[in-house]
Amino acid sequence: MSHSSKRREIIKALGTGALGLGALSPAFSFNILSSYPLKANHRIAVIGVNSRGLQHIQALAKIPNVTIAYVCDVDAKALANGIDLAVKSGSVKAPIGIKDFRKALEDPTLDAVSIAMPDHWHTPAALWAMQAGKHVYLEKPGSHNPAEAELLVDATKKYGKVVQMGNQRRSWPRVQEAMQELHSGAIGRVYYARAWYTNTRKSIGHGKLSPTPEWLDFELWQGPAPRKDFRDNLIHYNWHWFWHWGTGEIVNNGVHFLDLARWGLQVEYPKSVYSSGGRYQFEDDWETPDTQIASYQFEGGKTILWEGRSCNARDINGMGSGVSFHGENGTLELLNNSYKIFDNGNTLVKSAEPTSNIVVNQQGAGFDMDVDHFQNFIDAIDNGKSLISPYPEIKKSVLMCHLGNISYRTGRALDINTQTGRIERDVDAMKLWGREYQPGWEPKL
Repeated sequence: MSHSSKRREIIKALGTGALGLGALSPAFSFNILSSYPLKANHRIAVIGVNSRGLQHIQALAKIPNVTIAYVCDVDAKALANGIDLAVKSGSVKAPIGIKDFRKALEDPTLDAVSIAMPDHWHTPAALWAMQAGKHVYLEKPGSHNPAEAELLVDATKKYGKVVQMGNQRRSWPRVQEAMQELHSGAIGRVYYARAWYTNTRKSIGHGKLSPTPEWLDFELWQGPAPRKDFRDNLIHYNWHWFWHWGTGEIVNNGVHFLDLARWGLQVEYPKSVYSSGGRYQFEDDWETPDTQIASYQFEGGKTILWEGRSCNARDINGMGSGVSFHGENGTLELLNNSYKIFDNGNTLVKSAEPTSNIVVNQQGAGFDMDVDHFQNFIDAIDNGKSLISPYPEIKKSVLMCHLGNISYRTGRALDINTQTGRIERDVDAMKLWGREYQPGWEPKL
């Protein structure tokens, strides 16, 4: 049988769940699982492998003493690709392909999961993994709404598992150096940060009701979200722009840069938030703003400004994404894994070039830039090493993004409790704090 024919057979089997654990006899399942060295390494399930999860596979494959034991996805084609990539990336054994990740959680020899699912799945999947005794590497944003962000923090405390947020920029060497420069006074007192992200995303058109593709389990894809009919412009990426499943650009990519801005300014929760913008570029089904400004005021006389342009990629300071910090004595521009410091006369004082020769993808992470972040996750499991992006800390940055969306959707400024991050004196805005769930799928501690 040719490789392509064999792969088609695998996809067909995966589409019917034939390679999931539920289809294996008890003896066969035991033989597969017992062939892995128990506790000699970390056995990890990668959940969601159509896009970002493939990069998880590549990064994990580079870490010693890690075995990719499962690859999980509701898309049979993506699942087959994920298995192929794991093998090509150096896996000693092909991981088990499984459609429903909850079956993988039943495996007592599984140590951890890495989650790269759509936003509406992040918190429920992470919660169920912790309840099953697994550690969690969780892609940004980790939550679909503020209530889920709070729930996830409570879960990390209750279950005592390692939960690393996929804000991998916190592990980049030049980013860490830039923060040391800021915190040691390189530009004096820092009072303002500007974060931005631009792209040239195309129209998603007007989706048509259509039969669900045979390779997709749409019921399981929707999971905790209340059921809607399948439309042909939703999957795989366009769900980001629908409030029902996604969270828009400010959460999709803004969380990286607003997190760096908050880290650099050494602030916690804002005292007020105001956001405006709209869907300007195209007339289509896209619900979230393609152009958005969000202003965050903090105690101590500090401000963070977000600018997101999904469909107009004119750069700022020569880069399509980044953060600039402004202080009494100058400016620090943080542009991916490099930075520059200018004095108040606009003279370049210091320039730190990228530490890697591999180009960093402007629309995501450079493949080489993920490994250290995953290694930190593994080290925290092994020996209690401090996490670089523990979710309870990164939740503050995630909440900034959610608050920006709530301000945008209500059309007004929000007053925020600086101790809790919660909205004050606005009952209507608090209606957007959580969401409705499909009955029986509600995440609970």
